[in-house]
Amino acid sequence: MKIVTKEESAALLERPFEERREEMRRVKEIVKNVQERGDEAVFEYEETFDKTVLNRENFCVSEEEYEEAYKNVSPALLESLRLAICNILVYHSRAGRKDHIVTENGRTTGYVVRPVEKAGIYVPGGTAPLSSSVLMAALPAKAAGVEHIIIATPAKEGKVHPLTLVAAKECGAEKVFKMGGAQAIAALAYGTESVPKVDVIAGPGNIYVTLAKKEVYGQVGIDMLAGPSEILIVADESANPDWVAADVLSQAEHDTLARALVVTTDRALAERISEQVEKRLAVLPRREIAEKSILASGGIILADDLDEAAEISNRIAPEHLELYVEEPEKLLPKIKNAGAVFLGAYTPEPVGDYFAGPDHILPTGGSARFFEVLSEDVFTRKMSVIRYTEEALKEDGEHIVRLAESESLMAHARAILARLEEEK
Repeated sequence: MKIVTKEESAALLERPFEERREEMRRVKEIVKNVQERGDEAVFEYEETFDKTVLNRENFCVSEEEYEEAYKNVSPALLESLRLAICNILVYHSRAGRKDHIVTENGRTTGYVVRPVEKAGIYVPGGTAPLSSSVLMAALPAKAAGVEHIIIATPAKEGKVHPLTLVAAKECGAEKVFKMGGAQAIAALAYGTESVPKVDVIAGPGNIYVTLAKKEVYGQVGIDMLAGPSEILIVADESANPDWVAADVLSQAEHDTLARALVVTTDRALAERISEQVEKRLAVLPRREIAEKSILASGGIILADDLDEAAEISNRIAPEHLELYVEEPEKLLPKIKNAGAVFLGAYTPEPVGDYFAGPDHILPTGGSARFFEVLSEDVFTRKMSVIRYTEEALKEDGEHIVRLAESESLMAHARAILARLEEEK
């Protein structure tokens, strides 16, 4: 990995916006086609992109396919999956928004929280089966109380990965449809003859999935517009360079566009980390992907002190931030922008990816400045609740009328006056 000073780090700190005009044109075409032609358009795109021949009989995963999937998942793996589900569901259930209503002096104000009726969950099926994405998108919806959870995932030559299907069943998904890409997002957003129209779409995906979510936003709610995965590790002299290198590669192996950065106050440590990255790369099964990622977007930035390291981190606003320092709790208050923060030597990023409970679907590309981690909040809505007694309206009515009249909205004013004058 290249080592640079703060002054030399501009290329690493910034991820320039790429205008994807051709991809957006293609996505608009796919979305419009699915909106107009429904199932038939989805079937055509699935045959083209995933070599899957579909009809209305095999479009939705059958009970027989679930049964076969369970046979192909070992008891040990199923146990690990169920423990992870328990952790994630408990976490999201305890963190949820609650109703809040206050009554004072005859005035009741507040909000009640209601789940959406239908949630569409997108699960990628590209370079690796991502059953963990099922858990991380479906379980917040389940914790929120969503009644109908619909999953879309690509089927390669008609087959969905067994662990993905087992995860969907264990998480309580109502249906799993064999569809991916922009066509899946369009089908969930507008509905087809087979696919129910949902209220919110959540889950990670490639550039076509992300652009399709952007295109249908407003027709449905979405979780966020996520891009390639990224990690930033702030390391001081207490850090084990081999462990840091392992954590760097845990993100770099995701995608050639993934970004893995380290910020450290110790040049000698930086050099040892760089050496260990090369050693680990040599034996990594996904070496080609990780190596391209490291060469294109990876690097180690030297900072004068941990305060400066925190400033650099806040500027990057990383998806995953590891504070691999001796006293991470002291540094945490200085962190303003990050998707998820991992504290200390024994909390590598995969702990959050799979098992701890907090979600791993996180804002990327600097969007942690304004987006937040996927949670049950995405699947709920606050509805305002207001109630006035007769006496309260008498006390406030004159002010309300005056404000309505100031906007020339006389019917508004008269709705209040009708009640006040009736009393007179």
